[in-house]
Amino acid sequence: MSIGDIAGLMQGAIAQVFLLCGPVLGGALVIGLIVAIFQATTSIQESTLTFLPKLVAILLVLFLLGGLGFSELRNYTLQLFSRIPDMAR
Repeated sequence: MSIGDIAGLMQGAIAQVFLLCGPVLGGALVIGLIVAIFQATTSIQESTLTFLPKLVAILLVLFLLGGLGFSELRNYTLQLFSRIPDMAR
């Protein structure tokens, strides 16, 4: 197994992390910004106010895109398992 193969595996792993975490974190970021703007305009400084909207947004994104993300993760895992005999050589 060459350095290029290892770099390709690491690149694929990082791409999978971004694919799985990106939409969830992006949704939480957008909701957090909206709630922060609302808090700034209304002078409500409650720190727990952002928790529930972020939780709902994260669950909604997981509900909508969870199947796609985990099928991509399944395909990547199957690809890794199929390459194990080549790695042993």
